[in-house]
Amino acid sequence: MSKKLLMETNPINISPSRLTENVNKESGNLLVEGILATAEVKNGNGRYYSKDLWNREMGKYKELVEQKRSMGELDHPDSSIINLKNVSHLITEYWWDGDNVMGKIEILPTPSGNIVKELIKSGVTLGVSSRGMGSLEQNGNVMEVQDDFELLCWDFVSTPSNPGSYMQSLKEGKESITYDYSKVNSIIHEILCSKGSCPIIHD
Repeated sequence: MSKKLLMETNPINISPSRLTENVNKESGNLLVEGILATAEVKNGNGRYYSKDLWNREMGKYKELVEQKRSMGELDHPDSSIINLKNVSHLITEYWWDGDNVMGKIEILPTPSGNIVKELIKSGVTLGVSSRGMGSLEQNGNVMEVQDDFELLCWDFVSTPSNPGSYMQSLKEGKESITYDYSKVNSIIHEILCSKGSCPIIHD
């Protein structure tokens, strides 16, 4: 089988996981943490990633984290290349918690990062979803991701297919209110207008 771009972006009805919110003391940038990926389960795309596969890829990803090259974008592009002008965040730490790959994410002060920051501050529940290259093989009712899989990055999305990979900030010890997604367009419009560019955004 030939390798193809694997993106986990189908919607799935799950309860949002809780995230904590704080600030990087050196940069002042917003930090959030939560589930990046889950091994040994069928995700919303019907795909299955083994723990050995994720463990191997996280071992390789460690170098990118250490070099501050572990960037991601706002929304999944149809590309295996990370577009620097669309970068919104940086993975700064990761660790295992059972079959979950947990991670700490620093929101960067880029145009896309500012959109993520304002969405989080407004209580919008965001998700994080992996992007990688690999091939698939049918095994029963799941598509198993094969050993040629190569993790590229994690992107912020509205509907991740990995169970539990939602982001929700906590403020002053109280869970923030999750707003309806109809607020997203107005928030983006307000951010762009503050930068001197006001596009027409249709509801």
